[in-house]
Amino acid sequence: MALFDVEVLTRGATGSPASAATTVGVAEDRADLDAARRLRHATFVLEQGLFAGSDRDDTDDDPRALTLVARDPAGVVTGTVRLAPATGDRDLGWWVGSRLAVARPARGHGAGVGAALVRAACAHAERLGALRFDAHVQRPNAPLFRRLGWEEIGDEVAYGRPHVAMTWPVDRVARLAARTKAPLGPLLAPFAGGPAGLGGRGFLGDDAAPVPGSDLVAATDAILPSMVERDPTWAGWCAVLVNLNDLAATGAEPVALLDAVGARDASFASRVVRGVAAAAAAWDVPVVGGHTQLGVPGSLSVTALGRTPRPVPGGGGRPGHAVTVTADLGGGWRPGYSGAQWDSTSGRTTEDLQALGSFVARSAPAAAKDVSMAGLVGTLGMLAEASGCGAVLDVDAVPTPAGATTGDWLTCFPGFAMVTADEPGREPAPAGPATSRACGELTTGAGVRLHWPDGRTTPALTTVTGLGRA
Repeated sequence: MALFDVEVLTRGATGSPASAATTVGVAEDRADLDAARRLRHATFVLEQGLFAGSDRDDTDDDPRALTLVARDPAGVVTGTVRLAPATGDRDLGWWVGSRLAVARPARGHGAGVGAALVRAACAHAERLGALRFDAHVQRPNAPLFRRLGWEEIGDEVAYGRPHVAMTWPVDRVARLAARTKAPLGPLLAPFAGGPAGLGGRGFLGDDAAPVPGSDLVAATDAILPSMVERDPTWAGWCAVLVNLNDLAATGAEPVALLDAVGARDASFASRVVRGVAAAAAAWDVPVVGGHTQLGVPGSLSVTALGRTPRPVPGGGGRPGHAVTVTADLGGGWRPGYSGAQWDSTSGRTTEDLQALGSFVARSAPAAAKDVSMAGLVGTLGMLAEASGCGAVLDVDAVPTPAGATTGDWLTCFPGFAMVTADEPGREPAPAGPATSRACGELTTGAGVRLHWPDGRTTPALTTVTGLGRA
């Protein structure tokens, strides 16, 4: 049985802690599962009479379902809870907890077994990629859930008894945006003066921006030093990839790259350069210059230049525009970066990469942004923020690869993915190997909300960069 510290994994939720001798873990063998089911039967069939004969249901046969058990110092199972995806076909990141049961001798506010199980369920749901975690709670137990930070959705009747629909406020998307983008507004304020400051009207805060007085578009990105040290050749590839994605979001055709490499020695620098050169050759864009410094910690940044007479802004959307996600679903997780970096580009041909890169230029939407560090939802939030709007994203409609959970896909770096906004019904151009799907809309207000198959929407984030309308 895998064990963990439920206090650490639940971000300090309030409520009575379980006894120090109580452990909570996943029921991984038949003995644990049988003990959990006996406890459920004693609680829901014999004691409460909620079910006649058995409380088993289809969720028990779902291979994705997880059963947790609490044990006392003697190893006796004193409590159990179950969690599973709410949708039967594919995991959309919507999970539901159920069958919370505590043995009679272990009950009571002071024992804390029920609270420990709920906290553990929350931690596991988030670990498994949940962006929404619900429970249908018997009304007498609702105060416990409220103390633990759960929020009420509304009253309901289940199995003939009063229940309260409740939800755990998963903040994965908001935490990612806060970590990667929230400081930008105040931090970059000194650059915002003048008509072209920080990109100018429509392009405020865009990763790529028009160069005043020309048809040039410029973009620059630095790669995390830890990634340069850990995987220098892949870092070189990604430095080109992210810059060309930035140009592609404006509809610009890339014409040149420049790199700035720092390395402890020539051997290490050559590994970075090989990655940059391989990517430049794959996209057929020349590296025309740059700077190399040896005897220093690893670092890498790349600048890309492109041309377009009509650049597409990131802040060109308005309420009522349809949101389309265009993503290359090929490839898989980069080894060593599972759940964080999807590699869809290293196996593509030059023809494929150029078709992806020209997609925005050929579609000419009202607004576009490439998905990067803030993930897909955070990127939609930046587009909406720059457009002076809010947004709703239909989770079920987002094109998602089979090898990724929805929670990971909406918060990872996806290789190639674009978020565009345009008039409803206006179809985007073909995008080579990528898949395009309308999956949301821009709205009045601010922030991004996620729309689920049951019709409910949940908040994902409010502001992203704080830069305001572009």
